[in-house]
Amino acid sequence: MSVLVSARAVCKSFPVGRSRWRRRSVRVLNDINIEVRAGEMVAIVGPSGSGKSTLLYCLSGSEAFDSGSVRVAERELHGAAPDTIFEIRRDHITFVFQSHNLIPSLSASENVALPARLAGHPLSRKQVNEALERVGLAQRARARIDTLSGGERQRVAVARALASDAQIVFADEPTASLDSHNASNVLHLLRAVPTDPARSVVMVTHNLEAAALADRVVLLRDGSVAGELARPTAQEILEWMEASR
Repeated sequence: MSVLVSARAVCKSFPVGRSRWRRRSVRVLNDINIEVRAGEMVAIVGPSGSGKSTLLYCLSGSEAFDSGSVRVAERELHGAAPDTIFEIRRDHITFVFQSHNLIPSLSASENVALPARLAGHPLSRKQVNEALERVGLAQRARARIDTLSGGERQRVAVARALASDAQIVFADEPTASLDSHNASNVLHLLRAVPTDPARSVVMVTHNLEAAALADRVVLLRDGSVAGELARPTAQEILEWMEASR
């Protein structure tokens, strides 16, 4: 299988203030090495503050990093011009973020359709409606985002990702605002994405049941990769995390 995302020796720091002589910073990611192959789902787990979301943002081109290499669909992000990063994200990546990243003044269907239209590959009305139907929101297609609940907004964000033909779906806590029924539905929809051998899913989650759906689970601790497991159960992930403390 081809490698869609490859990170090598990625380091990332955030400024935390300035001492008398120099600016201070804290290291959030430390020499991260990870690969995501086409046709697989990878879950990233770890305690709060371990750097999971920061890693996701760096892998997706949403956040700059200090050193190392991240290649997406064989194109390098580190040091690339903003226009190049925009093209990589537009052509190869779609997102499901906790903050939803939806436009409040647009309807659910307009939000689902917008990224593809901006990329020059507009979706048909049927494709948009089918994506919303898959997340149980067909009846809310014309509703403005600012009239939807948090859970409904999250499902619109998932529908947007499902409607895309992007090779890589990055998902940051995709079930955080969902009830158990809708969370299960969304997870199984995301699990189905890499059945297309040209696509993959990279998901950050605290939900160990969600992580157990992945082909591989990567454990992040204190900004470093502590190891990975292939197709573990939720109980195996829990025991592994506790043993690595």
